[in-house]
Parts: sequence; structure tokens; C-alpha cells
Amino acid sequence: MQRFTTASPAETEALGERLGRALRGGEVLAYRGGLGMGKTCFTRGLARGLGIDPAEVSSPTFALVNEYRGGRLPLFHFDMYRVESFDGLYSTGFFDYLDLGGVLAVEWSENIDGALPPEAICITFDRPDETHRSITIERGPAL
Repeated sequence: MQRFTTASPAETEALGERLGRALRGGEVLAYRGGLGMGKTCFTRGLARGLGIDPAEVSSPTFALVNEYRGGRLPLFHFDMYRVESFDGLYSTGFFDYLDLGGVLAVEWSENIDGALPPEAICITFDRPDETHRSITIERGPAL
């Protein structure tokens, strides 16, 4: 388990970029944490680390999944906030994406705990105060 503290959006993005550079494809990143914790900011850095323009990254709240290609690996950014059943999960195409060799970044992953692969990298976002983020990465590569 690795714990990090960031003090700005730029630091949160830089941590995501470090992780993105270490990924090899096929990873599922299970994000945990409430609104405003830095998940999308972290994902912009992740995209940069994968060779994808981070300016393209936005929250997939209404789309359920945003696909980013053009880097060394594709990035599939999911929002499972509104997923309440396995039928809802199937409708997102989640299981099909698992076989594409890209990186899946899954916001609100606690809503699909039973469907996550056991080797999923769990990333927990917390805000101990107004300016800092605490980010814990379990089962991920050493950063």
C-alpha cells in the first residue's frame, strides 16, 4: 500500500501521470472517494502518462464511459455512480472493455465491487482539509 498527499491539482495530476507511465495494459483502477476528491484531475494525469492529451479528459458522469485513444494504451474512464444492478453494469459495456488491453479507470467503483477483478488496483481519494488530498494506492506498481 502506498500513501501520497498532494497539495494542488497539479500535484494530483503529476501523481496520476507517474502511475500512467508505470501501467502496461489490462489494469483496472478502482477509484473510491466522494465528489470533489480529485478523481478526474488524477485521471487527466493518468492520461498524460499513457501518452493521451489530458485536455480531452472530462468526467464521464452522463456518458457513463469516455474512451481516450491515441496514446501507447487506450484509457476507458467509467462513472458507475448511477449503476445499481448487474443489468445496468452490462449496459455500460464494462465486461467487454476488460478484454481490450487498455486501462480502465472506474469512478464510484464501490457500486460494482462484486464485478471488479481481484487484481484491481484500488485508489482511495480523501480530503483531510481544503487544500490537501490523501491518495492511497493498493496493489499498484511502486511509484
